[in-house]
Amino acid sequence: MTNDDRRPKSVYGVGDEPDARFSLANERTALAWMRTGLALVAGGVALTTLAVVADLSVFVDIMAALVCLSGGMLAVSALVGWRRVERAMRLSLPLPAPRILTGVGVGILVLALVFAGYAVFEGLSR
Repeated sequence: MTNDDRRPKSVYGVGDEPDARFSLANERTALAWMRTGLALVAGGVALTTLAVVADLSVFVDIMAALVCLSGGMLAVSALVGWRRVERAMRLSLPLPAPRILTGVGVGILVLALVFAGYAVFEGLSR
């Protein structure tokens, strides 16, 4: 391997250079997950703003904070996933199973159920 100044060394300093198409596809996937995380953070900020303007309950603020934190966790998870796949390609190992999908699916289900429950509760209490 040639002298490589790219970082992180734990990724670029091991194995052989993979086909650029696969490496770039891995990067695009990670960036898509990061955009999704950023959208969650923006949604949480919008929800907080709405809660303040419409004088909604503290519950909405708590949910907004959870949505923002979920977005941050998704961005970190995207970076970890990119690193795992890139190292596997460089070391000619089988690609690791995605860890993030189950968590995202369960998280979306939980948020949907909680917000639906809140909407029903608020509707019945009027």
